[in-house]
Amino acid sequence: MAIGGNLEKLYGLPAFSFPGPSETTTELPEPDAVAWRVATDSYDAEEAWTAAFARFCDRVDTTGVRALIVGAWEDAYDSDPSEVIEALLAARDRLPALRALFLGDITFEECEISWINQTDVTPLLAGFPALEEFAVRGGQGLRFPALRHDALRTLTMETGGLPVDVVRGVGASELPSLEHLDLWLGTSWYGADSEAADLEPILSGARLPRLRHLALRNSEIQDEVAVAVAAAPVVARLEVLDLSMGTLSDEGAVALLGGQPLTHLKKLDLHHNYLSEPLRQRLRETLAPAGVEVDLDQDDADWDEDDDGTVHRYVSVGE
Repeated sequence: MAIGGNLEKLYGLPAFSFPGPSETTTELPEPDAVAWRVATDSYDAEEAWTAAFARFCDRVDTTGVRALIVGAWEDAYDSDPSEVIEALLAARDRLPALRALFLGDITFEECEISWINQTDVTPLLAGFPALEEFAVRGGQGLRFPALRHDALRTLTMETGGLPVDVVRGVGASELPSLEHLDLWLGTSWYGADSEAADLEPILSGARLPRLRHLALRNSEIQDEVAVAVAAAPVVARLEVLDLSMGTLSDEGAVALLGGQPLTHLKKLDLHHNYLSEPLRQRLRETLAPAGVEVDLDQDDADWDEDDDGTVHRYVSVGE
């Protein structure tokens, strides 16, 4: 699966693309009515992202902006968003109402997810202490040293390969208000080098007292993740558990069924899986009577087999 479309909504607000330099800007929505998407072309850009953002700040009353989407910056396949981050931080006094920020709303036609260059994104969280939602797409060069943020409720990292230092940084962070954590762990082909043991600080829940939605997905070690989750203390207080988009097989499903009860969940999302029909049926029979919504759609799950019988399974989003 490739990411073929831009974000449609952020912070409950419909996304609106700020017009390019050759487009008219005479009719714009109210500043607080939409999630503003500011972008340029990744290839042969007509203007730099920072120039587009400067036009945005001149044209829109940014004091009312609640959600901001950073789309493609020029040469995202070759350049990290350091200048984007600097521009956002320089304008923070002009964005007092900002509560949601998405860094890297870039489609595969603009730049494949594994090609998107990133950097240390924590200065954005430090610079916007009232931010409630933060998301980043792209794992190449991504850094996330441990921090404390008291307001953040949603943290999302979409990657084809999430570096282990980022996983550990998230686990070591103090995020007392976080309710929704979504990590796309990815594949070693594109930089993923974490193990299930690296998730222990997250799965203990010690620094995440309000967590209700946990997604550890798009992983080539999905079975190992499922085994760790099956006995994880944090699961008892979750409403949604998401282990989708990865290489989950019967081994992982057996671990989930043999671990702590999951009947308290509102939803268990396992879509894009490699489960046999007997295991799929056991999951339905165990959880559906308790009112748990179980997503077992096998989606675009694909596999191949070598001549020696070795089976290869694939995550949903890699390159």
